Amino acid sequence: MSFKLASSPHTRKNNKTAFVMLTVMSACIPGILTQAYFFGFGVFIQLAICMSVALFTEYACLKWRNKPIKRSLTDNSALLTGLLLAVSIPPLAPWWIGAIGTLFAIALVKQAYGGLGQNIFNPAMAAYVLLLVSFPLSMTSWLPASSLMVIDLNFYDTLSTILTGYTSQGYSLEQLRSGIDGLTMATPLDAIKTNLLAGYTYNETLSLPIFDNGIGKGWFYVSLAYLVGGLYLLKKRIIKWQIPVSFIGTLGFLTLVTQAVNADGTGSMLLHLTSGATCFAAFFILTDPVSAATTNKGRLIYGALIGFLVFIIRQFGGYPDAVAFAVLLANMTVPLIDYYTQPKVFGHGDK
Repeated sequence: MSFKLASSPHTRKNNKTAFVMLTVMSACIPGILTQAYFFGFGVFIQLAICMSVALFTEYACLKWRNKPIKRSLTDNSALLTGLLLAVSIPPLAPWWIGAIGTLFAIALVKQAYGGLGQNIFNPAMAAYVLLLVSFPLSMTSWLPASSLMVIDLNFYDTLSTILTGYTSQGYSLEQLRSGIDGLTMATPLDAIKTNLLAGYTYNETLSLPIFDNGIGKGWFYVSLAYLVGGLYLLKKRIIKWQIPVSFIGTLGFLTLVTQAVNADGTGSMLLHLTSGATCFAAFFILTDPVSAATTNKGRLIYGALIGFLVFIIRQFGGYPDAVAFAVLLANMTVPLIDYYTQPKVFGHGDK
């Protein structure tokens, strides 16, 4: 009898890493298609940029480290990292935004720690935070939903904007983000935070054209599509339920209580759960088997901690979404969470 020692990710089912990664990417398809429907062809272009750079960087790092190249390149982990980062950045962000972020995620967050299974931080979220802190203007240039766009963008105009900063007709990104009234559109969470700080009430903010019946136009359906993909992963037992449920439950409970105490102090629970990266992160980011907690009790604590941190940063911090920051902070606590939540060895209980 022989025992095989291997680093995480560990799964009970005998699934190969490549199959797990491919299944996760497949589950993202409904969300990606919905995101592209509301926010344009830029989603597909960013995917092509980030996933290509991810493969090239993985290859270069493996060759430099004299590690087996074919096995690591075909495990689909680099492709998944590129995908997760690509759908997190604005569709019309300059091409070098995705390239720099992916290079950082693969080379410094993943390979510098030893490769798949050794990294302590989620590579996509670490790269997102780097980009957000370094290039805040480019990383907050989200377009409004297609129904609010004054200037229609075809594929060629989208590609031209990403590569040069201007469409073929000479429109800049700032002009593309402007509505009929000439005001620059913002994401729902950003609009709420900005307007509340400016003295507007929550109900006054909901009158902006980016909202529809109290929820963000386009964002609700994108979140719903990622929710469908997440439920598929749960059904296939690729991920466990503890992290998504504790994360969504904690964030939903805190926003519900806050709104009950002060209705004009924050957005509604539904708005917080269906805006930004909430649903996407719950099933595709937080459940990363390498950087997340590994025990069942630990997963509940880990998800709840991120939900609490997201609420605190959204409510009192300077960033409207906050998921990436919360994930990285929680990643640092994983060893401690796993240490205190590991089950007792059979036969060694308390006496």
